[in-house]
Amino acid sequence: MLQAIGLTSTSRHDAPPLVDDLTFEARPGTVTALLGEPGSGKTTALRLMLELEPGRGVTYFRGRPLHRIPYPGREVGVLLGDVPGNPARTVRNQLRMLCAAAGVPASRADTMLEVVGIAGLRDQRLGSLSLGMERRVALAAALLADPCTLLLDEPGAGLSPRERGWLHGLLRGHASLGGAVLFTTDDAKEAARSADRVVSIAAGRLVADQDAAEFARTRLRPRVAVRTPHAARLADVLGREARAAHRSVEIVEESGSRLSVYGSNCAEVGEAAFRHGVLVHRLADETGDAGAPTSPLPHARSAAGAPPVASVVPAATATVAAATAATEAVSATAPDGARAAPPGGPAGGADGPTAGEGADGASGGAFGGRARHARSRRPVSAVRRVGGPLRPLRYELLRVFGTATPVLTAALVVAVSVLTALVLARAGHTPQNRLLAAWPELLPLPPAALGAGLLGALAFGEEYRYPALAADRGTVPRRMGLLAVKLGVAAVLALLLGALAVTADAAALALVFDSGPLRTPAEWLSPAASWAGLLIGCAWAGVLASGVFRSATAGLAAVLAVPVIVVPLVRRALEGSSAYPMTGLGPRLRGLAWVQWPPEADRLLLGALRVMAQPVGTALVLSLMVLLCAYGFTGLRGRVRW
Repeated sequence: MLQAIGLTSTSRHDAPPLVDDLTFEARPGTVTALLGEPGSGKTTALRLMLELEPGRGVTYFRGRPLHRIPYPGREVGVLLGDVPGNPARTVRNQLRMLCAAAGVPASRADTMLEVVGIAGLRDQRLGSLSLGMERRVALAAALLADPCTLLLDEPGAGLSPRERGWLHGLLRGHASLGGAVLFTTDDAKEAARSADRVVSIAAGRLVADQDAAEFARTRLRPRVAVRTPHAARLADVLGREARAAHRSVEIVEESGSRLSVYGSNCAEVGEAAFRHGVLVHRLADETGDAGAPTSPLPHARSAAGAPPVASVVPAATATVAAATAATEAVSATAPDGARAAPPGGPAGGADGPTAGEGADGASGGAFGGRARHARSRRPVSAVRRVGGPLRPLRYELLRVFGTATPVLTAALVVAVSVLTALVLARAGHTPQNRLLAAWPELLPLPPAALGAGLLGALAFGEEYRYPALAADRGTVPRRMGLLAVKLGVAAVLALLLGALAVTADAAALALVFDSGPLRTPAEWLSPAASWAGLLIGCAWAGVLASGVFRSATAGLAAVLAVPVIVVPLVRRALEGSSAYPMTGLGPRLRGLAWVQWPPEADRLLLGALRVMAQPVGTALVLSLMVLLCAYGFTGLRGRVRW
């Protein structure tokens, strides 16, 4: 059961809110259509349900709001937006990453690709797909974890009529097993054909909440769709005969060869065409959208002397579609993957429909029509769940290495670092530590630290940018296990990037200048610890800032703000010498510890404290503490889960 109560978006400047006190429900076992004109607030309503849009109101998914669901990806499947993920990812990598996020086996990705009929595109990049193929990938992503509820924004956009029939058959199969399906559309005919219940909104407010049969009676009216090369002649014939019989008949010229005739039937139109020798290519009973009451348009003809017609369909919205009676046949011709979903498919595995049921909509199969009664309770999903502490690590590794971003970042950092080191060595008077780090006095940070901060900022920034993770946006950053994994992976990447940059700088200096600029250091442990601390601090600042501000750009800006803003403030606060020296701190700490560590560890401890006492180190520590507190306040206000 999906219950939306009092959804209201934030008011805009001198304009009413896009969604205003919207309340409705989508029952389990039914397909519900959210119908409205473009700009009526359908997408905003979905974003309010998913807690992606600021506003008031609450949405309950089986009695719980989204932020209280431990694994929202298993409860809610979402199709929101045009691009289902990072355009640089392949289709298969995208779905495998989402499998790790939802805690289902990676093999589920290949299964769903077969179900939606795009198994041959598994190695294609998302950015190269057409709109229709993107919709299929997004649908596969929404069905990965076999969720109880589906929220789909214009799922039929970019699909052909045949593909739409297959899509709505697939959604009806999901609902037949007890799931709740809510999709948005601006086509009243599609809502009447495909949904069990239609929720109509206008200007963000609820207009009507009706079952499909009542909606069809009150909003739609029958018509005869005619295709003929002599449309004008047939329209004149039908008008003359209607006037002679004193019948109310309305003829709408859709295009040069198509007519929509209201107030008549196929038999009367066909007989009139036969009597007057008019060739007809197509003749079918359909249901047209009555729309809002309006006056007849110039191209719409009504029989003279007949009563006025209550409403007229504009030509732009009265396009002839497939006959309503043919909807089942279209669903029966769906791709093989949709007709014979493998176990664990979108309908839920062992209890899902058989191939015969999916192929024959008239027989009451789960993928074929409305004959089969929906179950009141949804059976337990047959999809195996993959949990444990390694699940967030698997997800984060797939996210990081699913694109070429780490490799391109490393290549760019190494190239800039080598060029900077060569320029500094050519100018002279640069300390060896800064020379190896390629860190001139004019730059706030060395290239390796900037690269580490960028990779850290992408940790949460990518998740908030692409809508494929919409159902988890409000919950994934709150998981302490995933946060720890992101910090650990970012630290390892930062250390590898720093080691690669230093090695490349040393090799380039030795190649160009022989051994002139480089000397064997007398003390290497303290500079190495300083370098590692700088890199890890920048990476962690990017991770935490992107989690707080929900943007990769804001995360990178926070990394740059540390040396530009925080370091000068800390340097001013630390001016002058300490009144009391800290000599002998190591032995005193060793005496307080429960476990005695070797005396050599004192050097490491003092080196770390010496690094933290430097302005840059102190600024990083303070910045990380502030970001961690901000992250806890913004992301951990609910119950903390591992």
